[in-house]
Amino acid sequence: MLPAGGNGLPWGLLGVAAFSLTLPFTRFVENDAMSPMFVGAGRAVVAGLLAAAALGLTRQKFPRGSQWVRLAAVAGGVVIGFPFLTSYALTTVPAGHGAVVVAMLPAATAVAAVLRGRERPPARFWITASVGAVAALVFASLQSGGFSGLERSDALLFGAVIAAAIGYAEGGLLARELGAWQTISWALVLSMPITIGLTAQSMTDRLPTGTFPEWAAFGYLGVVSMFLGFFAWYRGLGIGPMAQVSQIQLTQPVMTICWAAVILHEHLTWPVVAGGLVVIACAATTVRTRAVRAPDHAAKKDPRVDVENPSPAPSP
Repeated sequence: MLPAGGNGLPWGLLGVAAFSLTLPFTRFVENDAMSPMFVGAGRAVVAGLLAAAALGLTRQKFPRGSQWVRLAAVAGGVVIGFPFLTSYALTTVPAGHGAVVVAMLPAATAVAAVLRGRERPPARFWITASVGAVAALVFASLQSGGFSGLERSDALLFGAVIAAAIGYAEGGLLARELGAWQTISWALVLSMPITIGLTAQSMTDRLPTGTFPEWAAFGYLGVVSMFLGFFAWYRGLGIGPMAQVSQIQLTQPVMTICWAAVILHEHLTWPVVAGGLVVIACAATTVRTRAVRAPDHAAKKDPRVDVENPSPAPSP
């Protein structure tokens, strides 16, 4: 049981720091030795095995009825959708580029939570969310030589944001019934028939190889990015205050861009820095607008909606 009080900010920061390495490490391991399918599916298998062990050792009760359907939505968004789409996208774009587009995720999650909770936020919420989406789209187009030059990788990144936002919004509600780490664990276990099959298929096409640093990075993606990182993040949200802890994820794109420069030696350009700052600012305004106004409407309609937590999790 979490302590009734205290400060969850250190735990939240630890979780975000853990997730900030996901995009750089994904690009680092994707080469001629490891295919995007193996990276996207294999890391979910590693996390799924750990999740199954944790659920079994703690003798967690099985979800019931419609909870399985909702877990499928979480799994489709954060276990399959986001990892696969970003894995394929990062084969052709730098991790810093991906970090700027994925910076939309806090705002997208807030929008998904509003729609799922049937809230009626003020007009400023929709305006800032729209401006953030347009800013990310403009950034991607400028990096690709215009709107006509937008690459498939940018569409994959936008798809990853939408998938994760849906998974996080539903997971935030479901965590109130099953528990935080239990929700992501059940989603991982539920996905295992698919992720194991895709991993096996990727290995029939080409057996994965790699250096020790590459395998270590792959292990990090499976053990930390898709499993342990959620423990620290959800613990921080549980201790709270949730509205403040959830804001920490707005620092994740900055961390990711810095890690990309250190690990992958990506050059920090002014368009990347400026684009990141604009998208982060829009996301911060969107999230805070919902955090302030959501209780006026959502709490009366559905007490299960966590109105204090505008974005249940950062990108895995």
